[in-house]
Amino acid sequence: MKAFAAGLLFAAGLSAVQIPAGTELSIRLSDKIASEAKAQPASIHAVLIAPVILDGKVTISAGAELTGSVKQARAATDKTPAQLKLEFTELKDDSVNAKISAVVSTLDNARETVDGSGLITGITPNETFSARIDQGVAKLQSNDKYAGLASLITGVKQALNIEEAKPDIDYDPGAELTLKVTQAFEWKGGDRGPASSIREIPNESALIDLVNRQPFRTYTEASHRPSDMTNLMFLATEDELLAAFEKAGWFPAARLSAESKLETARALIESRGYKEGPMSILLLDGRAPDYAYQKGNNTFAQRHHLRIFRRPGTFDGKPVWVCSSTHDTGIDFSDRDRTFIHRIDPEIDRERAKVVNDLLFTGMIRGIALVARPNMPEGATNATGDPLRTDGSMAVLLFR
Repeated sequence: MKAFAAGLLFAAGLSAVQIPAGTELSIRLSDKIASEAKAQPASIHAVLIAPVILDGKVTISAGAELTGSVKQARAATDKTPAQLKLEFTELKDDSVNAKISAVVSTLDNARETVDGSGLITGITPNETFSARIDQGVAKLQSNDKYAGLASLITGVKQALNIEEAKPDIDYDPGAELTLKVTQAFEWKGGDRGPASSIREIPNESALIDLVNRQPFRTYTEASHRPSDMTNLMFLATEDELLAAFEKAGWFPAARLSAESKLETARALIESRGYKEGPMSILLLDGRAPDYAYQKGNNTFAQRHHLRIFRRPGTFDGKPVWVCSSTHDTGIDFSDRDRTFIHRIDPEIDRERAKVVNDLLFTGMIRGIALVARPNMPEGATNATGDPLRTDGSMAVLLFR
């Protein structure tokens, strides 16, 4: 059993550390930001949600606060996409602070794109699904032969309450981004974040045995195809588990139903997010998940998502839960299944680390371990054919 790199690390102490240009900062916005706002705020704020690790040590703790400003903003028009540029200039952790220069490098689960200078560009208004429907209707209406079909499509759109896509860039508090440091700076903060008090989980041999008795794979409900891998274990009461995911900003997924499927279709057509979007049912040892959670932003095509299954027994007095987590990165059409499916990031250890860092940030975790599973299958794919690449280990979190 070995310590998990995202949390169980030695503190860097209080000696000054040089943070090099190119360092990435994972942040969560504290303020709403809108490209179409008539007046931009004097300053914007965010919080670091994952520690910065250099040479195997935490140098900047999760929880450090950032301050910046909106350097450029342009609302969308009928022909031009919205634009937004943010720059962060101050980093503070209690009494320690530094002047920094950092711009956005990656958008988490967002429909927009960002270039190397940090300029965020929105979707093109006339290329959204709803705009294409309107364009198609206009073409049909111009032909007397198809005018009736155009009226029918318009009626269906109205009956389904389909709204026009909103092409402006609007990020609510809680939206997550990655910044890139553009100029090196000196930092003397050390490790003082929520992970600084994390310890190893006791009774190592029993934990290794518990982890390696858990099933490796989930299976689809209808066709029983092998699908996502289990990659996390939670040692927590039910109340602790639910409170932690709520505090971490994850949303319970809606159950699959006619209503949730219709809302999914609306979200896709309107080019927007659906924070409670449903998931397909995957089984573990023949059982459906007890809980399913996701975290997205402003597009249904991308989301972090996971399924949690209650397992028999307890460990260190806590109930045992096993979880499979993956990151949806896009939507594709499956010729085999004749339906639309999510594509995932094949590097599933990144999603394991995302879940760990989010839960560590809540301050509700007291122990952590990364347990090897030597018998994990290699060359695996999920039920829709996406490869699953992993070191095979399971991250274990012991709640307070």
